[in-house]
Amino acid sequence: MKIIMMILLAALALTGCRRTDVREFSISIPELKENNVTKIVNSISVYSGVIKDSIKVDVANRTITLKYDSMQIAKKNIEMSIAEAGFTANGVKPESVGTNID
Repeated sequence: MKIIMMILLAALALTGCRRTDVREFSISIPELKENNVTKIVNSISVYSGVIKDSIKVDVANRTITLKYDSMQIAKKNIEMSIAEAGFTANGVKPESVGTNID
Protein backbone atom coordinates (compact mmCIF):
# COMPACT_ATOMS: atom_id res chain seq x y z
CA MET A 1 0.00 0.00 0.00
CA LYS A 2 2.88 2.38 0.81
CA ILE A 3 4.40 1.77 -2.61
CA ILE A 4 1.15 2.69 -4.37
CA MET A 5 0.84 5.83 -2.26
CA MET A 6 4.43 6.81 -3.06
CA ILE A 7 3.85 6.27 -6.78
CA LEU A 8 0.72 8.44 -6.66
CA LEU A 9 2.54 11.19 -4.80
CA ALA A 10 5.43 11.06 -7.27
CA ALA A 11 2.98 11.30 -10.19
CA LEU A 12 1.31 14.33 -8.62
CA ALA A 13 4.66 15.99 -8.02
CA LEU A 14 5.70 15.45 -11.63
CA THR A 15 2.52 17.00 -13.02
CA GLY A 16 3.01 20.00 -10.70
CA CYS A 17 2.04 23.52 -11.63
CA ARG A 18 1.77 24.73 -15.16
CA ARG A 19 4.51 27.14 -16.08
CA THR A 20 3.12 28.39 -19.39
CA ASP A 21 -0.29 28.65 -20.97
CA VAL A 22 0.07 30.13 -24.45
CA ARG A 23 -3.16 31.39 -25.98
CA GLU A 24 -4.11 33.28 -29.12
CA PHE A 25 -6.06 36.51 -28.86
CA SER A 26 -7.61 38.90 -31.39
CA ILE A 27 -8.07 42.54 -30.52
CA SER A 28 -10.51 44.80 -32.34
CA ILE A 29 -9.08 48.32 -32.62
CA PRO A 30 -11.47 50.64 -34.52
CA GLU A 31 -8.82 53.40 -34.80
CA LEU A 32 -6.18 51.07 -36.30
CA LYS A 33 -4.49 52.66 -39.33
CA GLU A 34 -1.11 52.29 -41.02
CA ASN A 35 0.24 55.42 -39.33
CA ASN A 36 -0.45 54.21 -35.77
CA VAL A 37 0.51 50.53 -36.02
CA THR A 38 3.95 51.06 -34.50
CA LYS A 39 2.59 52.94 -31.49
CA ILE A 40 0.01 50.22 -30.80
CA VAL A 41 2.45 47.33 -31.27
CA ASN A 42 5.02 49.06 -29.05
CA SER A 43 2.41 49.49 -26.32
CA ILE A 44 1.94 45.71 -26.05
CA SER A 45 5.44 44.51 -26.93
CA VAL A 46 6.90 45.66 -23.62
CA TYR A 47 5.19 42.83 -21.72
CA SER A 48 7.16 39.63 -21.23
CA GLY A 49 4.00 37.50 -21.58
CA VAL A 50 3.34 38.75 -25.13
CA ILE A 51 5.03 36.61 -27.79
CA LYS A 52 6.37 39.41 -29.96
CA ASP A 53 6.98 37.43 -33.15
CA SER A 54 3.34 36.27 -33.10
CA ILE A 55 1.87 39.78 -33.46
CA LYS A 56 -0.06 40.04 -36.73
CA VAL A 57 -1.63 43.32 -37.77
CA ASP A 58 -4.62 43.42 -40.12
CA VAL A 59 -5.24 47.08 -40.92
CA ALA A 60 -8.09 46.29 -43.33
CA ASN A 61 -10.08 44.51 -40.61
CA ARG A 62 -8.71 46.76 -37.84
CA THR A 63 -7.50 43.86 -35.73
CA ILE A 64 -4.32 42.63 -34.14
CA THR A 65 -3.88 38.95 -33.38
CA LEU A 66 -1.17 37.72 -31.05
CA LYS A 67 -0.15 34.91 -28.76
CA TYR A 68 0.46 35.47 -25.08
CA ASP A 69 1.25 33.45 -21.99
CA SER A 70 -1.75 33.74 -19.69
CA MET A 71 0.44 32.73 -16.75
CA GLN A 72 2.33 36.03 -17.19
CA ILE A 73 -0.28 38.49 -18.49
CA ALA A 74 -4.06 38.64 -18.81
CA LYS A 75 -6.01 39.64 -21.90
CA LYS A 76 -7.44 42.60 -20.01
CA ASN A 77 -3.92 43.92 -19.33
CA ILE A 78 -3.18 43.85 -23.07
CA GLU A 79 -6.43 45.68 -23.85
CA MET A 80 -5.73 48.26 -21.16
CA SER A 81 -2.22 48.83 -22.47
CA ILE A 82 -3.61 49.66 -25.91
CA ALA A 83 -6.26 51.91 -24.34
CA GLU A 84 -3.53 53.70 -22.36
CA ALA A 85 -1.79 54.37 -25.69
CA GLY A 86 -4.97 56.15 -26.81
CA PHE A 87 -6.86 53.49 -28.77
CA THR A 88 -10.04 51.50 -28.09
CA ALA A 89 -9.26 47.78 -27.67
CA ASN A 90 -12.17 45.31 -27.64
CA GLY A 91 -14.39 48.02 -26.22
CA VAL A 92 -11.91 49.21 -23.56
CA LYS A 93 -11.83 52.95 -24.23
CA PRO A 94 -8.87 55.24 -23.57
CA GLU A 95 -10.92 57.45 -21.29
CA SER A 96 -11.70 54.48 -19.04
CA VAL A 97 -8.01 53.97 -18.16
CA GLY A 98 -6.46 57.41 -18.56
CA THR A 99 -4.45 58.03 -21.69
CA ASN A 100 -0.95 58.84 -22.80
CA ILE A 101 -2.05 60.55 -25.98
CA ASP A 102 0.74 62.68 -27.47
